[in-house]
This record gives sequence, C-alpha cells and structure tokens, in this order.
Amino acid sequence: MRRQRLRRELGLLHVTMIGVGASIGVGVFVLLGQAAAMAGPSVILGLILSGIVNMLSILSFCELGAALPEVGGEHVYVRRAFGGLLGFITGWFEWMSEMFYAVLMAMGAAIMISSTVYPYLPFIADHVHLLAASLVILFTLVNIKGTKETGKTAVLLATVLLITLAVYVASGWLSGFRSNVLDPFMPYGPLATMKATVFLFVVYLGAEDIVIAQGEVREPGKNIPRAIILNTMILIFVYTIIAYTTIGLVPCEELGAAPMPLALAAQKTFLGQAGWLLIAFAGTAAALSSLNTAIMAQSRAIYSMSWEGYMPRFLAKIHKRFKTPYTAVLFVSFFTLLLTLLGALEFAAYASSFGFLIGYFLTNLALIRLRTKEPYLERPFKVPFYPFSPITGIITIAVLIFFIDPIVLVLGAELALLALLVYYVSMMGYERIRIAVSGISMAAGFLSIFGTFLIHTGFLQLPFLLFIPIQILSYGLAVLGAVLLFIGVVNFARAS
Repeated sequence: MRRQRLRRELGLLHVTMIGVGASIGVGVFVLLGQAAAMAGPSVILGLILSGIVNMLSILSFCELGAALPEVGGEHVYVRRAFGGLLGFITGWFEWMSEMFYAVLMAMGAAIMISSTVYPYLPFIADHVHLLAASLVILFTLVNIKGTKETGKTAVLLATVLLITLAVYVASGWLSGFRSNVLDPFMPYGPLATMKATVFLFVVYLGAEDIVIAQGEVREPGKNIPRAIILNTMILIFVYTIIAYTTIGLVPCEELGAAPMPLALAAQKTFLGQAGWLLIAFAGTAAALSSLNTAIMAQSRAIYSMSWEGYMPRFLAKIHKRFKTPYTAVLFVSFFTLLLTLLGALEFAAYASSFGFLIGYFLTNLALIRLRTKEPYLERPFKVPFYPFSPITGIITIAVLIFFIDPIVLVLGAELALLALLVYYVSMMGYERIRIAVSGISMAAGFLSIFGTFLIHTGFLQLPFLLFIPIQILSYGLAVLGAVLLFIGVVNFARAS
C-alpha cells in the first residue's frame, strides 16, 4: 500500500494562529487569578519569565521541525533519535494529551455558552454534556472537510479571540486603573514569583500543535521556526498586557477568590455587565479554537503512528476528495466524544498536563541526541545557545514535574504502562496475536467444560447462581466450552 501524502496547504499565518489558538485556552481566564493571589503584581514578571523559559525549550521544536518536517511532530523526532519504543510512547502521550485537552476545551466552551444563554434558553444548562458533544462533532466535520478549512477556522477563531481581548484591554485602560497598581511589586518575595512562573508555564503549551501538523505546512524549513517564535512572542505580549490590565482593575486578593477573574475585572470597566459577556465570548472563542486544533493534532499523531505500523493501518487512510486522514480524525473524535459524554474533567486535566510535559521533555532530549547521532542532518534552523537551551528546557520540565500533584504522576505511570502494552502487542504481529487468542480460547473452553464436570458432580457450588437450575447451567457451560474450543482450534489451524 503506497503512502499517500497530505497536502501542504498551511501558510505562515495559518500555522501561527493554530499555535495561538491552541495556547490561549480557557486556562488563562482562570489561572491568572490564582497566580495573582500567589505572587501579587509580580505575576506580570512571572508571565514574562515563563514565556522566556518556554522560548528556550521551544527552540528545540524549531530546529527539529525544520529539519524533519513530517506529520507527527515530536513522535517523529524521538523515534529518529532513540528508536521505536520511546518514539511510540511519545506519540502515545501526544495523542492522550491532545485528546484530554480537547475534552477540557469542549466542556469549557459548553459551560461558557450555557452560562451566557441560560436566561434565554435555561434547558441548555441541564444538557451541557450534549452541547459539548455537539461541538466535538462539529469540529470533527471541519477537520474531515480539509486541512485548509481547519487552518481557516483556526485563523478566524484566533482573530476573534485576539480582537475581543483587545476590546477588554482598551476598556480597562479607558476606565482607569487603581492607584499604586504595582506597589508593592513582590509582596510575598521572589520565591512566590518563581512559584507563579512555574504555575503559569502551562499557558504557553501550544507550539507542539504546530509541529504535529508540520507535514501540511508550506516551506516548512522557513515557516515552522517562524511560526513557533511568532507564536511565543504574541503570547508573551498578550498575556503580559492582559495581566497588567486585570491587576489594574481588581486587587490581586480578589482575583484569587474569583472563579473567572477576567470577567470580574471586565465588570469594573465602563462596560459593566456587558464586560462579563465579552469575556464569556472570548473564553468561548478560546475554547473552540483549542478544540479545533486539538482534534487536528491528535489525528495527525495517530496517522503518523499508523503508517509506522504501531497502530492499525486503516487509520492512515486519506480521503480521496478532501485529502485528509479522515479515519484517524473519526477514531480520535470517537474517544474524545466518549470522554466528553462521561464528563471526566479532573481526569482529563491531569492527563493532558502530564502528556504535554512528557512531549517537551523528550523533544529536548531528542535534539541533543540527534546533534551527536546525525551531525550532517540538514538543519535550516539551528538552536542558538546550544546546549544551554535544551538543557534549560529539560531542567524546567523536571521542576514542573516536582510541583505536580502525585495523583498526576500515578496517572502518567498508568498511561505509560498502557502504552507499553499496546506497543508490544503491535510488535507481535497479526499471526502471533491470532495464535495467542487461539490459546486463550482453547484454555477457556477446557476450563468451561471442566467447570461443567465439577458442577455436575457437586464438587463446585456457586451460591450466587442458585437462581439458575443446575442442568441449565451445566448445559450452558458445556456449549460455551465447545464453542470456545472450536474457535481456538480453527484460529490456530489457520494461523499455523
């Protein structure tokens, strides 16, 4: 089966806005208040420092994305540097992190929409999960329709988001700030500022979505590094100006107690209640933009692993008309939809954060490894300050992991074990799996027939099945055992 190439339809604007849309999720609308209460006005410095540290780490994506512009992103880099196992685990966490992030964004958008329209359509508040599921289905169709449509949607939603935030900032500045906004600048000391820096690092996680789709970017050697750097610079500027505006309108202590700090600050402007609606609209646009990008990113990770034989080959099929990996899009959207309907928000938040951190960590390691393993690899962009930049990235992730809740680490270990199981099963090959299933079928068949014998002779009694007559139970087990034996023998014969 000849590998079909995806169309390179994404330009610099498209791919930059994909990164911006993926990064400015609903997180900044909530986390800023907690960080402000943690560090006071120095949270502004924390955001700048966090952006700089992220930039040092993200430069690894620039170099590797330009040198290896294949669909799959960090999964491709790590596989090239360390081989199949670590490459698969990286791709696995790519998929998991984007899937859980999509669930968070779908639920976040649905909650904001329902809270906005509740006075007019109160029944929606009782069906938030269905609304979130509808959003997943909508953006699944957008992603199947075409990469260009996905890119256009990302540009539209990110532009709407940035314009809305610009209106919020302008209304704050026109309304006037409190006196002595930045005094004292570090009320809780430099340690609190550093803690806020670590806490806010997650609001910059989004550049990996650029490199996951790098196989569909025009002139990747130029556009990928430019898009990643532009994305980070835009985020540093936007986050800093939003933080200054928000702190200028509301004291840090009040922001920490508010569930939606930006909405509280917007109400302090001349917009009043309309300010709250403005932020709700901005948050919805942010969530929808992130949802759109997350569905695209996880489908490309699955598509890439499928072509390398780690996942079923049908997941690498390309739509004849739209030239998109539609089976991979449908596959990832099914699990996203399932988790959205289950409403596993806390689980999704934990898994998403851990997956992103693993991707960043392994990408920095891959850069160092490839510099020594493949020194003659053509690199249109090279990381400045090497090896300081990737080492700083590795240390940053290690520090972040130190601050992570132990429950997240346990969850991450469980996902890694599941990845190992899937990897080794996929490496067994189809015939070996059939032989293993045949053996299990024959063993279960023998066990069922032996159980029939024990029940019939009275050696085995099952008190929880007393409502079933012994003869019917014995007959049922005998038939089940015979069927399982037959399936096992036939499978084994065909596999051999």
